[in-house]
Amino acid sequence: MGYSAPLHAHARKLMLLGSGELGKEVTIEAQRMGIETIAVDRYEHAPAMHVAHRSYVIDMLDGEALRNVIMRERPDYIVPEIEAIATDTLVELEAEGFLVIPTARAAKLTMDREGIRRLAAEQLQLPTAPYRFADSFEELQAAAAVLGFPCVIKPIMSSSGKGQSVCHSELELAACWQYALEGGRARKQRIIVEGFVRFESEITLLTVRSVSGTSFCAPIGHIQKDGDYIESWQPHPMTADQIEEAELIARTITDELGGFGIFGVELFITQDGVLFSEVSPRPHDTGMVTMATQELSEFALHVRAILGLPIPSIKLVSPGASRTLKADRASEGYTIEGVQEALAVPSAQVRIFGKPVALEGRRMAVALCSAANVEEARTNARAAIEALSINYYSKK
Repeated sequence: MGYSAPLHAHARKLMLLGSGELGKEVTIEAQRMGIETIAVDRYEHAPAMHVAHRSYVIDMLDGEALRNVIMRERPDYIVPEIEAIATDTLVELEAEGFLVIPTARAAKLTMDREGIRRLAAEQLQLPTAPYRFADSFEELQAAAAVLGFPCVIKPIMSSSGKGQSVCHSELELAACWQYALEGGRARKQRIIVEGFVRFESEITLLTVRSVSGTSFCAPIGHIQKDGDYIESWQPHPMTADQIEEAELIARTITDELGGFGIFGVELFITQDGVLFSEVSPRPHDTGMVTMATQELSEFALHVRAILGLPIPSIKLVSPGASRTLKADRASEGYTIEGVQEALAVPSAQVRIFGKPVALEGRRMAVALCSAANVEEARTNARAAIEALSINYYSKK
């Protein structure tokens, strides 16, 4: 199958289900290959909609609405970019002949933390933190009594760390329970409770499945706050044994999920070995750093893999770091100030996402820096992001 021009009778169509800042970069990379792009999300003017050929606003947890938009467009590639999708409908559509990236099963299993944790720990026997699930506050109390304090409490489905907290004592359980309920998606109140892992570092190992086989990006270190990443860097220092262990875990879980594309495998590095945490069958937010570090970013790698094109090697061109700018309040109007000062930092790049409104905790921009070493890159990325600020105003 050759490549035609977008909007042409023989154009290949790629439909994004979820159109945030990561989807925007996927859209740009797809268009570089002459692919016609359709962006779908639950709100208007999502970042990928700014650059896609067409866009739709639907409730993606509504199976009928999802099916209708897919049948209307009949895309060659259906690319989920978030978890909150009617995955049973994707399974049906895949059985009818549509190509879901990487597979409908992968989208369904990783939609919630329960499916993927049970697959990893109980079926594949991968090392993980101890865990329990709870459907009520009473079950949460029982789980915490078994796992001890501190423990980590998360909705089984959420994004960007929403609803995730570390509970330090029984007195905090009620507040953590309520926070998890408020942060969850898909109208579910089930949560996962994890034993607290005392890790040396946490990493993302970007794993690519393509016609060339399975390959790995250099490990990405990151720091999270309230479950959401605020800083990442590449490469993260690891021993040869740790890298071998991490790659074995990543290969095992991604082989089981199958399909082509990039997977963000999150791992804990501890004194006793490497533990599996989570996996996303799509580009990872911590991997935005690859736009400054690699010959092919995670987005370019994802599109190549989706299209069935070869990936002979993945080259790290330079150490680098990323740091995010987050809104600290909700506002219908905002401007991002200080871009000139941020770009005066050596090797700094800024990506402004262009989200239609500010929400508390929402990522609004990212600074990317390459440098001679990771420490310098992190220092520069921090300086660039500190030069930026958000000016809030009312549209009225």
